[in-house]
Amino acid sequence: MFSFESFDIKLDTEFIGRNFVFSEEADSTNSVLLDKGNKYTINGTVFYAEKQLKGRGRKNRPWYSAKELNLLFSILLSNKKYITANPVLLNFAASLAVGNALENLYQLKVELKWPNDVLINGKKLCGILIESTSEGNKIERLVIGLGINVNQTMFQGNYSIPPTSVKLEINENAERERLLAEVLNNFEELLLVLIESPENILKDWKQKCGMIGDKISITEGDEVKYGIFEDVDENGFLLLKDNNNRIEKIHYGEVSLR
Repeated sequence: MFSFESFDIKLDTEFIGRNFVFSEEADSTNSVLLDKGNKYTINGTVFYAEKQLKGRGRKNRPWYSAKELNLLFSILLSNKKYITANPVLLNFAASLAVGNALENLYQLKVELKWPNDVLINGKKLCGILIESTSEGNKIERLVIGLGINVNQTMFQGNYSIPPTSVKLEINENAERERLLAEVLNNFEELLLVLIESPENILKDWKQKCGMIGDKISITEGDEVKYGIFEDVDENGFLLLKDNNNRIEKIHYGEVSLR
């Protein structure tokens, strides 16, 4: 059972997670915070669920997670200062928050996969999904959803990248409350860096991305592109170099090594 007291004593933030909403289950933590009818408006609100009934990742892929073993939560950004941040770099900041926590607490070697996955030994430990709602042409609220495999050891379904968990990597149970607090502490710090010095988020993310320079394929719908992962640009978009040394900027897609 998740202990709020144990989590709260380790939380060291000004606003991220200070309004913390716990639920035994929810359709999707992102959907709860995106729905204005639920009246969650405080910037930095974290909605946490022990089980998701309709958990999802990018492209509405289902995200399966065993109850009371992992971390399933979403962070609401409603302050204009943070909403205007580049969403790709926000993805990078969130993945760095998780990666740095895993390295600091468990000395795990983390690899970040463009645009939003956290891998250990080539296996997926965390997925991130950013969604927003708009009023006219202005983003009104932005939600960062994270699913972190902590103490789950068996995974159902088919996966393009095999899953893993903290427990599988360190061979013992991990304290979820401590990990969640560490991730939120890191995320608030990185959010402030993103506003003031986005180039530092880029630099740190690139240091943990092992694919840069590799031959890759990028799948988007029925289209597959091949080339070399040349770099990411200042906005976090992937730069793909083809056989003729032409550079194409990629905004979306599923990246695989070839």
